[in-house]
Amino acid sequence: MADSIADGAMAPKDRTKTGATRARGEAAPDEKKANVFKRIWIFITQVIAEMKKVVYPTGEETWTYFVVVVVFVAAIMAFTGLLDLGFGKLNALIFG
Repeated sequence: MADSIADGAMAPKDRTKTGATRARGEAAPDEKKANVFKRIWIFITQVIAEMKKVVYPTGEETWTYFVVVVVFVAAIMAFTGLLDLGFGKLNALIFG
């Protein structure tokens, strides 16, 4: 391995800049925007390609997620209700 590095086979690329970075608002001189309909078509095809990668949960997984959310919400409601009851009793005790 040391030999290959010494030979320059795995040497990092030279990333030295050759000129100033263009301003954000300036377009590169050789870049031309595509037709608006072509850009819309490219957008739609990219959306379809990304949607094909989506993995949806099974019915059993969806049901499990639903039960977890309902139990969590019920626990938070109970905790908040108990706090409200305790502070209400404390308020009645202090201010009569």
